[in-house]
Amino acid sequence: MRRLILASTLVLATTTAGAACATKGFVNTRVDAVDGKVTALTGSLEETQARTKQNEGRISEVDQKAGAAQSTATGAAAAAQTAAQRAAAAENEAKAVGAKTDELAAASRRLMFTVVLSEDQGNFKFNAVTLPDEAKKRIDELVAQLMSDPKGAYFEIEGHTDNTGPATINERIGLERADAVKRYLYEAHQIPLHKINIISFGEEKPVASNTTRDGRARNRRVVIRVLA
Repeated sequence: MRRLILASTLVLATTTAGAACATKGFVNTRVDAVDGKVTALTGSLEETQARTKQNEGRISEVDQKAGAAQSTATGAAAAAQTAAQRAAAAENEAKAVGAKTDELAAASRRLMFTVVLSEDQGNFKFNAVTLPDEAKKRIDELVAQLMSDPKGAYFEIEGHTDNTGPATINERIGLERADAVKRYLYEAHQIPLHKINIISFGEEKPVASNTTRDGRARNRRVVIRVLA
C-alpha cells in the first residue's frame, strides 16, 4: 500500500512539473511574439517620425519660398505704382507745356483778316446750318486775299445765334455753322484741319438787339479770323 501511494505521488509530481514547464514555454513564446511586434511598431513609429520631420522641413522651405515670392510681388506692385505715378506726372507736365506753347503761339499771332457771315448780308438763314453760296463766295475772296500760302495761316471760326429758342440748341446751331465753314476751307482750299479752330458762343455774344428782326439777323452769324 505504501508503495502504491509513493508511486501515485511520483506520478502526480511528474505531471505537475510537466504542466508547469509547458506553461512557461508557452508564455515565453507569447512574450517573444509581443516583443517582435513592439520592435516592429517602434521601428515603424521611428520611420514615421523621420518622414514627418522631413515633411516639416519641406513645408518650412515652401513657406519661405512663398514668403519670398510674396515680398517680390509686393515690391513689383509698389514699383509699378510708382512708375505709373511718374508717368501720369510726366503726362500732366507735357500737357501743361503743350498748353503753354499753344498759348504763347496764339499770343504771338497777329490778326490779318476778319470776315463776318451773317443773315443780314444774305448768308446763314434762320435755324439753318448749311453754308450758302454767298458765304462760300466770301470765303473764296478771303483766301484769295492771303498774300502767302494759305496753309501757313491759322483760322479761328466763331459760331453765333440770336436768343430765339433754348440756349443749348443755339449753342449747337452755332457750332454746326462754324463747322460748315471749317469743312469748306478744308475741302475747297485744302486748309489743314489743325490750322482751323472752331467754337460756338450760341446766343452769348450778340452784336445787336434781339428785340428786333434786323438785330436778330445780325446776331445769327459766323466770324472768321485769319491769324499769322
